[in-house]
Amino acid sequence: MRLELTKRGDYAVRAMLALARGSGNGLLSARRIAGAMEIPVRFLPQVLSDLQHAGLVEAAPGRAGGYRLSRDASAISLLDVIEAVEGDSRRRSCVLRGGPCGVDGHCDVHEVFFRGQEALRGTFAQSTLAELAGPATTAALKAASGQLG
Repeated sequence: MRLELTKRGDYAVRAMLALARGSGNGLLSARRIAGAMEIPVRFLPQVLSDLQHAGLVEAAPGRAGGYRLSRDASAISLLDVIEAVEGDSRRRSCVLRGGPCGVDGHCDVHEVFFRGQEALRGTFAQSTLAELAGPATTAALKAASGQLG
C-alpha cells in the first residue's frame, strides 16, 4: 500500500508550515517560503494560488507584499491543506478490481479498506497546522518567519 503526497501536496504542506511558524511576523514572501522550506520557487506561486482559492491563505500584492494564513493555524487541518491542492483524496474504485465494486455487492476487502481510509482522513482532519508547526527550531525556519537576517 502506498501513502504519499503528490509534489503539489508536499509543497503545499511545507508552505503552510512556514506560514504557520511565521504567523506572528506579518507577511512572508514566496521567495522566503521557498528558500526556507526547500521548495522550487517556480512552483510555489501555483501552490499558493490553490491555497488562496481554498480560503487558507491571503495574499498582499506589491513589493512589500507576501502571504499569510487566512485564519489561525489551529483552525486549519492537514486535510484542509492536502485537499486544497489535491482535491478529495477518497478512493472510489474497488481495491481488488480497479472499478466500482460489482453488482454482487462489495469485494472481500471493501469494508476494511474504506474504514481504514476514513480513519486516515480523520487523523488528517484532526491534525492542525498549529500542532504540526510547533516551535521553529532550525535556522532556516526562523529565517522564514523573519527572525534572522
